[in-house]
Amino acid sequence: MPISSHVLLPRVPYGQGLSAGSPGDSVPAPPGDAEPGTPGDAELLAVPFAGDREPEIELPLPVAALLAHYQAKGEAGEIVEVPVANGDVVGRVLLYGVGDGSAPALRKAGAAVARRGKGRESIRIVLPEGPVAAFVEGALLATYTFRVGEATSAPVLLEFVGEEAQAEVARGRVIADAVAFARDLANTPSSVKSPAWLAERAVEHAVGEGDGWRVSAQVWDEAALRSGRFGGILAVGQGSVTPPRLVRLSYEPEDATGHVVLVGKGITYDTGGLSLKPTDNMKFMKTDMAGGAVVIAVLGALASLGVRLRVTGLVAIAENSFSGTAQRPSDVITQYGGRTVEVLNTDAEGRLVMADALAYADAELDPDVMVDVATLTGAISIALGKGLGAVFASDDALAGELIEAGESSGEQLWRMPLIDDYVPALESPVADLSNIEAGSTYGAGSITAALFLREFTGKRPWAHLDIAGVGRSGADEGVFSKGATGYGVRLLLEWLSRR
Repeated sequence: MPISSHVLLPRVPYGQGLSAGSPGDSVPAPPGDAEPGTPGDAELLAVPFAGDREPEIELPLPVAALLAHYQAKGEAGEIVEVPVANGDVVGRVLLYGVGDGSAPALRKAGAAVARRGKGRESIRIVLPEGPVAAFVEGALLATYTFRVGEATSAPVLLEFVGEEAQAEVARGRVIADAVAFARDLANTPSSVKSPAWLAERAVEHAVGEGDGWRVSAQVWDEAALRSGRFGGILAVGQGSVTPPRLVRLSYEPEDATGHVVLVGKGITYDTGGLSLKPTDNMKFMKTDMAGGAVVIAVLGALASLGVRLRVTGLVAIAENSFSGTAQRPSDVITQYGGRTVEVLNTDAEGRLVMADALAYADAELDPDVMVDVATLTGAISIALGKGLGAVFASDDALAGELIEAGESSGEQLWRMPLIDDYVPALESPVADLSNIEAGSTYGAGSITAALFLREFTGKRPWAHLDIAGVGRSGADEGVFSKGATGYGVRLLLEWLSRR
């Protein structure tokens, strides 16, 4: 089944020729003879306004009086819809508020405009002042749809007007494309999304080369994993008829200024294994590889954004199933590098595959910093709800950088503690570690999961992003559509671009 982002993500019509790999490409003029601030061939025209600044458009009614009538304050996402005559045709003008003009405000405004235009064929949008890329991200992501096979209707066509914002429009488009790709991967049914399928999509999407950069790939199949002694990935995957994979994507720009390793959890479906999940908890487990999807999408967008860091992405991929060959509670496995782990709960499988990848990165890749992304624990949803991602970090500066990037990108993080007093909860009488708390009364499942991962980072600067609460949306709202969110793509692209 083909990835749908190139079909379902709306095109930028006067951005025809805007490639995701060319954020600085020139933007052609609007189609036809349309002038900025006029509808042209679009069904809707959207024009910005703020509380202290009227929209630059002539309307049949005095604009100030119109806004006063609707008590419009120019708040981000606020929209006043005005019918206008265009010959014998009645059109619509959307006056949209931009709030304080910050990136979060413009992202919200872009999403509101795009959602108001759903059901229309096209919207012509006069771009606001400020961080335009955030506005474009919001507009494009709000119109994202996913459906197996053909879309039921064509997405709304967005035409952005603003000649001075060419690079910003292109940047917003690159980021939105990356998020849409991550969503597509996570939304794809697991009947299609085997570990081999996901590995193939990762290579197809990210590998390439251009002026001053290249992305290469290495894929470990089941035999290579066994030869390389990746015991965690093999143990999790041994209960499934679809064998596991490990994917390494290497982005290498000329004159790289440092080396970052990103590790993503790629559990293509999680039944819980022999520690079987309840049915209701299993319904959404096709998105349990959302962290891996984030890493793949990020690696595919780095060149387009001109990131100068060397970045290696590792995606540990397996299906956690149950069968006569599945691992059992009480089994002892040997992770990459030799650490032994007593498996007390086969539903705590994500940390086992991640541990192999982190240990490999520490032993073989010599990174300056490591960041992992995973839908790791249900407990984090209880702690932070569905609006905040969690960051655990061994380095204060790294935690601060990620939190700041999250604020700017609209993917907020809350720092959670790594409490050393909880480490004894992971002790095992028969192995170096247990994969869940053994006989402890702490009940801090997200913290002990992070502490488990820390054991495999070699004391390098490391951060763990637990996106279990934010990786899926239950409603169409703002920049999110029901289903996978792609949470973490915008955050990591912002962080890597800054770093």
